[in-house]
Amino acid sequence: MGYGKKEKRDEEAGAFIKLGPKILELLSKLGEIELEDVEIEAEELEIWIPMMVPQAMPAPPAPAAVVPPKALPEKPTEILAAEFKPLTQTYMGRIVEVKLGATRAEGGSRGRVVKIGGEAAPSFYLWEEVPPNPPAISADVFDMEVSLPRALRVHVQEVIGDPAAWAKLAVDKFGADMVTVHLVSTDPLIKNTPPHEAAKTVEEVLQAVDVPVIVGGCGDPRKDAEVFKRVAEVAHGERVMLSSLTLDMAETGVLGEVAKSAREHGHVVLAFTAMDLNRAKELNRRLYEHLPRDSIVMDLTTAALGYGLEYSFTIHERARLAALGGDTELQHPTSSGSTNAWAAREAWMKLGSEWEPRELRGPLWETITALTLLLAGVDMFMMMHPAAMHTLREIVKNLLKQGRARSEDIADWVTVKI
Repeated sequence: MGYGKKEKRDEEAGAFIKLGPKILELLSKLGEIELEDVEIEAEELEIWIPMMVPQAMPAPPAPAAVVPPKALPEKPTEILAAEFKPLTQTYMGRIVEVKLGATRAEGGSRGRVVKIGGEAAPSFYLWEEVPPNPPAISADVFDMEVSLPRALRVHVQEVIGDPAAWAKLAVDKFGADMVTVHLVSTDPLIKNTPPHEAAKTVEEVLQAVDVPVIVGGCGDPRKDAEVFKRVAEVAHGERVMLSSLTLDMAETGVLGEVAKSAREHGHVVLAFTAMDLNRAKELNRRLYEHLPRDSIVMDLTTAALGYGLEYSFTIHERARLAALGGDTELQHPTSSGSTNAWAAREAWMKLGSEWEPRELRGPLWETITALTLLLAGVDMFMMMHPAAMHTLREIVKNLLKQGRARSEDIADWVTVKI
């Protein structure tokens, strides 16, 4: 059935209705429209273009004002000066001063005494306080021939086995402030030397040198107690240090006996604990029952370089800061057995060529061990190698020679020549 004229017209109108809006949309945007490849077949063609309000074209933006380029900052020719003020504090606590040795006027026979402790500021905080007493060095000697690394043996070969001659060599040649005579032969598992013979050895050392003397035991709590009591009696008035008293002595019931003997004969004791501040405080509390505070020095344990030195540094630093903060049970000078550095195999064993020469490696090992703990606040060092002792002594002198530090000197560290 074909379309009539009316139907055809309606269809064309519908197509225009669909096309018209699109054309108007394009015209409104573009203003004109161009049809390409369009074929229109119609008997009549009418195009209606409705009236449209022309849209005003937006005014072109005003030209931006010309801003002159910013002048580049001047290149600095020197570091700007700034005032430096180091933090200065006042501490609640002070380390007890302990005197080792006694002169003839004081009831002993020493030509000189050594004082340690007395600080009221952390180690070498010279802008806060110049320490009243420099750290002291004690040379280790033994009452019998012992096995030593070659780097040590070459310096003491002629006196090994003779503690009095060894002590004299350490003082006269090595410049030791004190001497520590270790009575290792008293060990029940070695020679089991009786207390009276051990005391005789100490007498010989006291006669050979005029510096303060430290007496070291064998580590057996019962035997050490017997030896220390005898030594305290023989060395009456000399103010020797008995090294060391431990909580093991307390457990075996002999701690009080040794402490009483030390007080009766005017000596000092070294309180040894193994890296535990709570046990150090406990041992000190037990000693307070028998000894004055100025007769106690602490040994918190020295672990050598490469064998836990960082733990030793931490425990000594914590003890010193707690003491300055007001903890009276830790306000004692501290000692370091820096000779423990030679227990590290790397200090003396044969290694690759990059580790040579061994003659220097060992002393360096001992020096670094001692120097690290010096900076943690240790007051006294037990050492062996003469080069290590000399180096530590020179470092202490250089640190102290300028006296109280000035803030401008601290600020100008960058220009210091080494």
